[in-house]
Amino acid sequence: MTSVKLTASAAHDILVLGLCSSGKEIAIENSDSVLTPAQVKELIVSLKAMKASAQVDSITKLPHSAFGLVLFTGLGEKSKSFPHETLRRAAGAAARALAGERSATFALPHSSTLELSAIAEGAALGAYTFNEFRGSSKADHQPSLGSISVLTRLTKDASAKAIARRAEVIADRTALVRDLINTPPSHLTPESFATRMKKVASPLGLKVEILNETQLRDRGYGGITGVGQGSANPPRLLHLTYAPAKAKHRYAFVGKGITFDTGGLALKPAAGMEAMKSDMSGAAAVVGAIFAIADLKLPIAIDAWAPLAENMPSDSATRPSDIITMYGGKTIEVLNPDAEGRLVLGDALVRAQEVGKKAGGLDGIIDVATLTGAQVVALGTRTSAVMTNNEEFSGHFLIAAKRAGEQFWPMPLPEELRASLDSPVADMANIGERMGGMLVAGLFLREFVDPATPWLHLDIAGPAFNEKEAHGYTPVGGTGVALRSLVVLAELASS
Repeated sequence: MTSVKLTASAAHDILVLGLCSSGKEIAIENSDSVLTPAQVKELIVSLKAMKASAQVDSITKLPHSAFGLVLFTGLGEKSKSFPHETLRRAAGAAARALAGERSATFALPHSSTLELSAIAEGAALGAYTFNEFRGSSKADHQPSLGSISVLTRLTKDASAKAIARRAEVIADRTALVRDLINTPPSHLTPESFATRMKKVASPLGLKVEILNETQLRDRGYGGITGVGQGSANPPRLLHLTYAPAKAKHRYAFVGKGITFDTGGLALKPAAGMEAMKSDMSGAAAVVGAIFAIADLKLPIAIDAWAPLAENMPSDSATRPSDIITMYGGKTIEVLNPDAEGRLVLGDALVRAQEVGKKAGGLDGIIDVATLTGAQVVALGTRTSAVMTNNEEFSGHFLIAAKRAGEQFWPMPLPEELRASLDSPVADMANIGERMGGMLVAGLFLREFVDPATPWLHLDIAGPAFNEKEAHGYTPVGGTGVALRSLVVLAELASS
């Protein structure tokens, strides 16, 4: 884990500064005037000679006599103050560019603890690499930046003292989520996912329950069982509970955990199927979030649910037109075995509400899923969707997401699309109208939620797995999206 600390003086190793533009001119942005006017003038001359760019995600490195290396990270247009997400991304881009280095001091401009937190968090998030499965080539790939110091005058601020610790927690648990997503399905099955997370949860004092395939079948979890029955790797339901004394609120997080999705008997095309190892990103996010909330000792009770299955074609796989009985008794005609995520989520949503009711009621339930390709068509690869039965709850979440620096956009649940899920032989079909498929999937899930319980459905299909170039603090592969927003939601609820 990359260490993070706040410091009042710059060490003589590597210095990270911001670079911005004003018209055709460039300017150096640094905190607490760490450079003398003469040093700034000298560096500007060198930067201009190199035609350095101040664009976001741009990196320029210069050797320096006072510091071993000065790295400039682009902040875009000059401003009196920079948005905290701009600072977060700039710090992350710098940390990525410093892979293999032992330490660096980040002297980016800030005037508030929110901006300071963004710098520390972005740098820590950017310091990520995934080399677990490299063999003979491992020596050719650099480890992540070893330690991060953030230069600030706010070291004595009471709220600032916890910033470094929080940045480490967020980065560490995000790294766990990214690692899970990046792990190939040959090494991450429903059983191994649950077992690995139990080992992480126990030292945190979390209660752990794991239902195996026999228990799932016997207790009526038809969705999870139906999706997983075609695989040699049987399904699991992982339930983690964080129950602090005098909890102010109680939430349930439910994450889709398809450890690999071939589409089942509705087999996907080969092109792009390798990315389907990321179809458990929702489960990874909710598990990582409960770990972070427990690490930070927030006074918010959380139940995290990860319905885990591998969707494979075989002689025992669910067939198109099969009817399954979900947990709670609702029957579903499975018209498309590749619309499997909503089936495992339906089971877990019903069970999560049962458990929440016994514990005194839920203030909200949130499911997180790489659910539909339609999400990517509608919102692209960097913006996730939010659907809800409670606009107030959605509003709270969107505030949390904005503070966390994650892009979410509210989407409707049009009533006219609900009829497309009707089945002539069962209570409901698992697919409906193709146009607006993301919204139809949300309407399907809504059927498993008590209308009186505030509920959010987060479709993270595009943002969960980055198949393009790294940017800001976001690496190639698993991103860890949704974890930070869930943690901030809990932080705001506890304040």
